[in-house]
Amino acid sequence: MKNVLLPLSLLASFAAGVSAAEELKIDTTLEVECDRKTQKGDTINVHYLGTLLSNGQKFDASYDRGTPFSFRLGGGQVIKGWDEGLLDMCPGEKRTLTVPPSYGYGQRAIGPIPAGSTLVFETELVSIEGVPKPESIVTKSKATEKAEETGGKVAEKVASVASGAAEAVKTIIADTDDTQEHNEL
Repeated sequence: MKNVLLPLSLLASFAAGVSAAEELKIDTTLEVECDRKTQKGDTINVHYLGTLLSNGQKFDASYDRGTPFSFRLGGGQVIKGWDEGLLDMCPGEKRTLTVPPSYGYGQRAIGPIPAGSTLVFETELVSIEGVPKPESIVTKSKATEKAEETGGKVAEKVASVASGAAEAVKTIIADTDDTQEHNEL
């Protein structure tokens, strides 16, 4: 029985590793605030740069053509990685999508893309058709978020240290504020 358990545990570990590698990875590289984000059924315009994860080789880019790519989101007009990875975006927002084969072209070779390739797309949502463009794009970079988070932690630490110092001063004053005089000497 022991001999069977080891191979089963190895198989389970391998399966878990494969499923983790087959996940669509979405990294927001420039976060934008807006009232209306992309939804299934929207026709959107996206600029992109596509590269192979294996060697970084570029296989396509809308920037080279000078025109964003337009398609209906969630309608199966593009790879699954795009239909899912470009949901809930604001115009002006940028994301990097790491698309495993199961969310891309699978085991089919497509032009310069070898079969079984994991793809990396640097994307920028230019617009959502039928939705007015915001008057101004309000961005929130990762650096800004980190600075706000760090600043808040520093303020909390300063307040804590100041509070501790105030308590120490109260204790010192209480210990030295004897009304009784010492005339022993």
